[in-house]
Amino acid sequence: MPTRQGWLYLAVIIDLYSRHVIGWAMSNNNNTLLVKDALTMAIWRRGRVESVVVHSDQGRTYTSGDYQRLLKESSLRCSMSRKGECLDNAVAESFFGTLKTELVDYEDYKTKQEAKQSLFEYIEVFYNRRRRHSYLGYVSPSEYEAKCAS
Repeated sequence: MPTRQGWLYLAVIIDLYSRHVIGWAMSNNNNTLLVKDALTMAIWRRGRVESVVVHSDQGRTYTSGDYQRLLKESSLRCSMSRKGECLDNAVAESFFGTLKTELVDYEDYKTKQEAKQSLFEYIEVFYNRRRRHSYLGYVSPSEYEAKCAS
């Protein structure tokens, strides 16, 4: 995400079933710590559930030993897209496309802190709780999860 202070990077973990962004992290650097922080938030939110599959592309941050070790220690299974096949990771690609269309293209962030606040509000207030998804029958991820739990 561009700001006048330079780039701000975002990593997300999305629940494929509900499209809920369950883990996310922001950083000045696109590195392994960024994706580990997003995964750690997802684990904290959902708890340790064995045999969950975590899917990503084959970027260096996801193939790193540290990230792979965290997956293994958390009893999570790793799945990766084929090289050059963005459709293998369509849910994440769709999220970032939607984020760009609905937020980033309309903002000129002066500071990284301003961008962080905006991303927090977009993900936690709008996307997870209010944004309707056609895949979910035009309800938000939070509404969908509540329906499924009842």
